[in-house]
Amino acid sequence: MNAVTTETQVTLTKEDMLAAPEDEYMSEAQLAFFRQLLLDEKQTLLESARETTVHLQDNEATPDWTDRATIEEEHALELRVRDRERKLLKKIDQALMKISDGSYGWCDETGEPIGIPRLLVRPTATLCVEAQERHEAIERVSRG
Repeated sequence: MNAVTTETQVTLTKEDMLAAPEDEYMSEAQLAFFRQLLLDEKQTLLESARETTVHLQDNEATPDWTDRATIEEEHALELRVRDRERKLLKKIDQALMKISDGSYGWCDETGEPIGIPRLLVRPTATLCVEAQERHEAIERVSRG
């Protein structure tokens, strides 16, 4: 008879992530934590998009032109927010791909660790703080 083994999944907390030693950076458990964090965020964004679709389809006719203008402005604002969320969904999908290919958590520019604190705040980050600051400084100079 074969013994049945069950793998117990250890779920890390943000505190566990921050307290982890450097040699555990992007361990399987940490990657699983970020995968779930990204999937949860993706689900939230998709639900929000569905709600927007339903809300925009419930287009109530109103004879008052000021009420109509207010409704149209609210719809325009809602669509701008959803557009930003659509862009975030793309970044989430890219981050999930990076988890799959083993490159998640490493700076695209320097190859250095992005760092757990930064990834907890912005799980779609692709640059370490220093590289991000360089990009922003170059952007400011080119705009100015």
